[in-house]
Amino acid sequence: MLIVIRKKHLRFFSVFAFCCLLLVGTAAVLKEGGKAALTAARISLPQTPTFVVDAGHGGEDGGAVAGDGTVESTVNLAVAQRVNDLLRFCGAQTKMTRTSDRSTYSGEQKTIHAKKVSDLKNRAALVNGTENSVLVSIHQNCLPSAPRVHGAQVFYNTAGGAEALAANVQAALNRSVNPGNEKHMKKISPSIYLMKHVNAPAVLIECGFLSNPSETAALQQPDYQLKLASAIAAGVLQPADPIQEEKP
Repeated sequence: MLIVIRKKHLRFFSVFAFCCLLLVGTAAVLKEGGKAALTAARISLPQTPTFVVDAGHGGEDGGAVAGDGTVESTVNLAVAQRVNDLLRFCGAQTKMTRTSDRSTYSGEQKTIHAKKVSDLKNRAALVNGTENSVLVSIHQNCLPSAPRVHGAQVFYNTAGGAEALAANVQAALNRSVNPGNEKHMKKISPSIYLMKHVNAPAVLIECGFLSNPSETAALQQPDYQLKLASAIAAGVLQPADPIQEEKP
């Protein structure tokens, strides 16, 4: 019997297969202090969070550009879509700030700066208007002065639970994509508009460096994008649930 799989379904089936591996291996990925974690615990709470998955930049605002012309916004979207698929497969509630290569600005903005300001305000409004929201923002780093620097790093805002959430995600990334190159999570700079203006716990993941040619090549590969997404999804679904515990 010949089975025909349409092109539009390929991403779903690849995510489905990877999700199965994720669910089997999550305990090992998140093992901390000899205690294994189960991905479904946070989801089963009475008040489940809604993860707002943000693909940074988009449209006229492409973000960083690699030496080979790779634009940050396209990589951000590819990883964010996989994170969203994985979270939804695991039963989580999600929203995305954008699902195509476009900016989210509103009105008839004339300049790129005005469009970017409107875009960021709209993203913040979506997060703040979503009950029990948790922001997961996907970005790529760039440091042309140090092309050997590579790896994924997590930043967090000042909202309750964000630091613990960042620790979960960073630990998962260190185990999966940063072995021998472990990074430490950091509090985000107050100059980052979106992270400063959302009321929800928020993490921003710099998935890699577009200034590193080898990492740039990897970031364009679907398999590597799924590897990143699985670590991020496993991190945010870790059942310690500090976000829920810290709410009044």
